[in-house]
Amino acid sequence: MDTLRRFETIADYNAFNNNETLHPLVSVVDLSKADPRQGSRMYFGFYTIFLKDVKCGDLVYGRHTYDYQEGTLVFMAPGQIAGMNSNGETYQPKGYALVFHPDLIHGTALGRHIQEYSFFGYQFYEALHLSNRERQIVLDCFSKVEYELEHALDKHSKKLIVATIELFLGYCTRFYDRQFITRQTAHKGILERFETLLHAYFQTDKPQTIGLPTVTYCAGELNLSANYFGDLIKKETGKTAQEYIQSKVIDLAKERIFDQRKSVSQVAYELGFKYPQHFIRLFKQRVGQSPNEYRMLHYN
Repeated sequence: MDTLRRFETIADYNAFNNNETLHPLVSVVDLSKADPRQGSRMYFGFYTIFLKDVKCGDLVYGRHTYDYQEGTLVFMAPGQIAGMNSNGETYQPKGYALVFHPDLIHGTALGRHIQEYSFFGYQFYEALHLSNRERQIVLDCFSKVEYELEHALDKHSKKLIVATIELFLGYCTRFYDRQFITRQTAHKGILERFETLLHAYFQTDKPQTIGLPTVTYCAGELNLSANYFGDLIKKETGKTAQEYIQSKVIDLAKERIFDQRKSVSQVAYELGFKYPQHFIRLFKQRVGQSPNEYRMLHYN
């Protein structure tokens, strides 16, 4: 696992796996064609989606090892490093990888909206687990891309390939929505833990020393990636994680604003705002009144 293999181009990755390069910017890689190998870390300079067919080693991301089960999709954005830990044993890769360079989608609708597919920022343990029927849909999309690559390239090729990738990602968005529902047992308690985390945060001096709790901070405390955590909270509450945090802050502000001994600036500081005007602006946006107006109207 000490070796770092760098794949800057699609051709590099195709060559590593004994696949022919039919297009410089996109490929459907049949991993079973690769030579048997031992685990190593890999850097990918392009979008990479793995479809694992059989269990053969564990994916390693950062310092963590994840059991990468059969029928699983994992998404990686350009610039990420991952690896396969085979515990020193030689293994035969199996499954498929859809890889495409950012240059393929520049100037297209997909290129303008690629950031909306937040699962490219998920951790490996937040992978997409497919049903047999969903797996067939994925393979069908891969097959359509492969057909276009094997077809003589013409003026329609790029448009059809990019449209198929966008269709595939649209299906993955639907499948993740399904997974958020069907894996509720795994997610059970996340919202409650989030609420407890926020409550505990404001009982300490962290707001004054660190500032307002961020989505990234809360996700890290709950051992989730920021993207997955944000999507999960949105599915559960209808609010973004940031909106949920802000609602908690406003609820606390409403309680503390009635302490006549404290100025609005003091309340803002206690809650983690660096500048009181930021607190006043948020309060007015969410409540419809300034903190002082709210205090005067409701104070008995």
